[in-house]
Amino acid sequence: MSGTPARRTPRTKDAFQALARAQLPRLLALARRLTRDEAEDLVQEALLRGYLAYADLEADQAGGRWLQVILVNVHRDRERKRARSAEELPVADADDFSLYRTIVEEDPFPYSDTVHLDFLHSFTKEDVRQVLLRLPEIYRTPLVLCHMEGLATKEVARLCQAPLGTILARLHRGRKAFEREMWTYAEEMGLLKEHRRTP
Repeated sequence: MSGTPARRTPRTKDAFQALARAQLPRLLALARRLTRDEAEDLVQEALLRGYLAYADLEADQAGGRWLQVILVNVHRDRERKRARSAEELPVADADDFSLYRTIVEEDPFPYSDTVHLDFLHSFTKEDVRQVLLRLPEIYRTPLVLCHMEGLATKEVARLCQAPLGTILARLHRGRKAFEREMWTYAEEMGLLKEHRRTP
C-alpha cells in the first residue's frame, strides 16, 4: 500500500479541535519537560500557531508529530528571546564527574548488592523532572527530545537548528551534567538515606 495517498480530512475548526484534544496530554508532557513554569503557555502558543497553519498539514497521521515540532519551535524561539548567549559548561567540568564512580566511592546504601539500582529507584518521576529543570536549556532540550521523546539526533539537530556535531556534544555534556545534578539533588533532598529507598 505504499502508493496509497495519505488520508486528509477537511481542515476545519472542528477537525483541529479534535486533533488538539487528542494530542494535548502528550504536548503538555513535552512542555513540562522543556520548561519550568510555562508549560501551559507554551502549549497554548503552539496550538495557536498550529491552528493558523493547519491548512499546511499534509497527512492526518502526521498531526501529532507536527504539533510537537511546532511546540519545540515555540520553545526555541522563547529561549532565544530570553538570552542571546548560551550557557555552556566547560568540557573539563562536564567530563570530570562520574555518577557510577561517585556511587561506588560514597556507598550511600551500605549492605546493598544493587547500590546503583537502589540509587536510581530512589528517584520519582517528579524528582527526575526537577533534575532536568536544573540543567541549562541548551542541554535540557536535546536530552528531552532524544532520550524522552525518542527523536533521532539528526531530527534534534534540525529542530534546534544546530549542526549534528554540536547536538552530539550537547548530549554528551548534558548527560554528564544530568548525572552530577542527580547526585546533588539526591543529597539535597535526602534521597541517599536508606529509609527513602523503594523496594
